[in-house]
Amino acid sequence: MPDTQTRPPTSSADGALKRNALGTGGIAFLVISAAAPLTVMAGVAPLAIGVGGVGAPAGYLFAGLVLTLFAVAFMAMTRHVKASGGFYTYISLAMGKTMGLASAILAIVSYNCLQIGIYGLFAVQTHDMFKVLFGLEVPWPAIALAAVAAVWFLGYRGIDVGAKVLGVLLVAETGILAIMGVGILSSGGADGIGLGSFSPDQMFSPGILAILGICFAAFMGFESTVLYRSEARNPDKSVPRATYIAVGFMSVFYAFIVWTVVQAHGEGRVVEAAGELAGGLFFQTINHYVGPWAEAVMYVLIVTSVYASQLAFHNAINRYVYMLARDGVLPAFLARTHPRFQSPHRAGQLQTILAALVISICALLNADPYQQLLIWVNTPGIFGIVGLQGLVSVAAFLYLRRNPDAVTSKLLVPISLVSAILLFGVVLLIGLNIELLTFADSLTNTILILVMPVVLLAGLLTARWVRRHRPGTFAQIGSFETHES
Repeated sequence: MPDTQTRPPTSSADGALKRNALGTGGIAFLVISAAAPLTVMAGVAPLAIGVGGVGAPAGYLFAGLVLTLFAVAFMAMTRHVKASGGFYTYISLAMGKTMGLASAILAIVSYNCLQIGIYGLFAVQTHDMFKVLFGLEVPWPAIALAAVAAVWFLGYRGIDVGAKVLGVLLVAETGILAIMGVGILSSGGADGIGLGSFSPDQMFSPGILAILGICFAAFMGFESTVLYRSEARNPDKSVPRATYIAVGFMSVFYAFIVWTVVQAHGEGRVVEAAGELAGGLFFQTINHYVGPWAEAVMYVLIVTSVYASQLAFHNAINRYVYMLARDGVLPAFLARTHPRFQSPHRAGQLQTILAALVISICALLNADPYQQLLIWVNTPGIFGIVGLQGLVSVAAFLYLRRNPDAVTSKLLVPISLVSAILLFGVVLLIGLNIELLTFADSLTNTILILVMPVVLLAGLLTARWVRRHRPGTFAQIGSFETHES
């Protein structure tokens, strides 16, 4: 059992993460924006339709169902773990400090893979926007590096500014997708409105198993509600509510939008259309059913949508690095906060440099921003986060078994076990079907699959080294507790 000693508040010299008394709505806005609905839909949903077929909407519902079970197990621990360390703290509490530190390292690498990879999508979509709307050809590396600088600036200024911006972008991008969906349904689609996407033969087709990685990736970031625990009003209530709101909304909304796009092109032709139009599928659809003005708006909003997800991931990464630095595992300077904005600006600077470095290397190697930077860099991150969710479910199972007083329902323990089994099963299915996600050769796919197991092993070895050579630091792992007053 890890040390749960409460540390004193930081001094004014060191600063502390800014607290903004975010309510349920504020946290939910932040978290839903982490997934950026327009990014998920216009950016990668065409690939889900092309591979998964007419039943693609069911993939998002399945992912939402599994992650709802995970959320139930996850939230069962939040009343007893008063910390902002996310997966790191929860796994440390139930599975020990060695696994806790390894999971923290795995989380940092996974979130970085997701955040940095998405710059490829940002570059592609922004390039297309400039070309379609203004007739300009802007090199993708310039766009990606400009986005890195923009994300750093807003993250540097602190969560208050980030929350406001993310909230505005969320409303706008959700609105344009909803307008498209309503336009499709009101016109009757291509062949009338049907429910073939939810028939058993479509929902359980082999293609659905192949797109699970895409569907689960659409929810990445919803678990970051706990990272803002210290900034929430009444976190014991607002954090669980925000988590359920986030996963519930995303599950239903994603499935609805993908289903309407299937109706727009017809169940017999939508797969062909997704293959031909690729990233242009949603833009062509909204142009046809709503009008050219809506296509122009969507182009602008997808750029801001990707930016929103980047900022949310950036903030989540910074908080993991901040917590490890506060626990003494990483250099102390990474735990310093800005004297004015109270943001973890040193951690943000490190993440920004890493993102710029990866993008620059891809540019020098003439890598494709969508295939190599987005898909290939994102894939290990998907493995890592879904695997971490499985570990958290195991942690919840162990914690609830050891602490019967924390069990508020007899269903909590079996739900946490079922959640772990399903999530590790998803990791296996993604690995077995990885070629349909990456379109890469077997060697590349093997490397992408092995990245996160190697990172986890390195984390375990690091934790053992810290335990042996720095016992004082090891005793602090996972022990930082926030002050809820």
